[in-house]
Parts: sequence; C-alpha cells; structure tokens
Amino acid sequence: MQIGLLICDHIREEYQYIAPNYAVMYQNYLPAIKLVPYYVCDGQFPEKVEECVGYMMTGSRYSVYEQLDWVIHLKAFVKAIYEAKRPYFGVCFGHQMLAEALGGKVRKAENIGWCVGVHTFDIKEQQTWMTPLQTSFNLLMMCQDQVMDLPPESKVLATTSDCKVGMFQVGEKMVGIQAHPEFSKHYNQVLMEARIKRMGAEKVASGITSLQLPVHDAIFREWIYSFFGISST
Repeated sequence: MQIGLLICDHIREEYQYIAPNYAVMYQNYLPAIKLVPYYVCDGQFPEKVEECVGYMMTGSRYSVYEQLDWVIHLKAFVKAIYEAKRPYFGVCFGHQMLAEALGGKVRKAENIGWCVGVHTFDIKEQQTWMTPLQTSFNLLMMCQDQVMDLPPESKVLATTSDCKVGMFQVGEKMVGIQAHPEFSKHYNQVLMEARIKRMGAEKVASGITSLQLPVHDAIFREWIYSFFGISST
C-alpha cells in the first residue's frame, strides 16, 4: 500500500543532523507505511490523485492562506482527494490545509500566540481507528496559525487548552492534527531555541519545561496505521 507524502517544506541545513529531510523523518516515524514523497513546496505534485491509495501532508513554515502558486495548487489537490474519497491525514500545516481547502478558515491565534512543546489533547469524540483507546494524549506542537472555522461535514475529535480545533475529521476519510507526532523532543527544542526572538523568552522557557512530560507518539502512530488500515506487525 502506497501513501503519498505531500511535503510542504525543507529541513534547514543546520538541523539536518537530526533528520536530512521530512521524507526520512516521516518514514522513520511510520516504518510500516510505504511513503511516496512529493515535494509539493517545489511544485512536485502527483499527476493524478489515483497514484496513491491515500495521502499525508506535512507541516510547513508557510501559511495555508498565503497566495503562493504551490499553496493554491495544493488546495485544489486536497479538494481532489476529497472528491476521490481517498483517505488523508494532515499534520499541522496539513491539518490547516484540510480546513482551508474545504471551506474552513485559518488565522493566526493572536490571543494565544505560539503553541510549542508538549500539549495535552482531550478527546471529544472517539473514532474506531483511535485504538488503543485513550481519553487524552500528549503530543508536541509548533504552530502559530490555527483552524478558526471548520469546513462543512466536520467534527472536532480533540482539543487542547490553547487550541479548540486540536484534531478534526471531515466526512469519514480525512483527518487533521495540529500537533507534530513525527517530531522528536530534541528537534522541537532546537526549533524553540532558534526562535526565541519570534516567540518570546517566556514562551520558549515554558515550552522547554513542558518537554519533561511524556509524549504519546507511539500510540498516535498506531492510530495512523489503523486510520489507513495498515497492520504494524
């Protein structure tokens, strides 16, 4: 089973000792899935939706509301995924793109600012693919934009204290998560320390302190496998 990985950014050279690129980072996180990388940020798109049985989308330094050629093209491609009824799992930017492409609205969370470090997601609606069952889970975050208005046929699956739309689903086959399950704590900390001027020293200090909390990335991995109908064994 081939899942297309729609890659929306490049890892900066100074961080490539952690992972050389997002294709490697995601493949290391999801070894049971055969991921086919498409660098959509460089204009590399599948020729047709049917090239893969499903899709994932990465995070990005860009915003889904920017009028960039590849972002506009990507919105149209997400609509095509929806119309083709292919499964889709979006991460951070990919979560926001799911909302924006299908009629929702994404903006900067001015009252909240950056969400960084470990955040607790409280489950509001359980789905069959969310096994093993949890009432909450912890994941790493690195975002300033958030989904403010949901698209039609959507339901919120999980929230955090700083992010009302922490995870949501459109119909039966498309899901977005505002967190970064593929990130390591080290990578999250490196990004925070590099962005102190943008985020503020207090926000970064709080985020780094939160890294002492456990992260349930292994559980979330099983959820992604289950969502795509893939066995991890």
